Amino acid sequence: MDIEQQLTSLGREIQQFVERITPLDDARDFSPACDVIESKSSLKIIVDLPGMEKKDVKVTLKDGVLRIEGTRELYLENDETLKRGERAQGAFIRSFSIPAHADSSSINASFKNGELTVEIKKKGEGESEADSIPIN
Repeated sequence: MDIEQQLTSLGREIQQFVERITPLDDARDFSPACDVIESKSSLKIIVDLPGMEKKDVKVTLKDGVLRIEGTRELYLENDETLKRGERAQGAFIRSFSIPAHADSSSINASFKNGELTVEIKKKGEGESEADSIPIN
């Protein structure tokens, strides 16, 4: 197992530990599910954001960490009262360490049908880091 895989595994274990011991504010906390997919040419992060629009989501990259954040809110009309609430809501932040073999200058983010996809091509020669990634 190489050092990058060990660090990724350690990071995942730390995140799971923190999520287990951190008390939830209430049942409304929102932590969107995601998949990380690697192919020969790229890395893909797919995040489920049902009920959200791309204007509600921000994607940034700083110091090798890709950060996805946003807020999912329930909007009620003046005459409406929530009788039963099972859908999670609130602010969220998901952070992903970008491996050294990823080309941070090639990041592309798209949003369609409540699903955010961030694709990062694997590095060729040279690398420059972007501060903000537009969502298409």
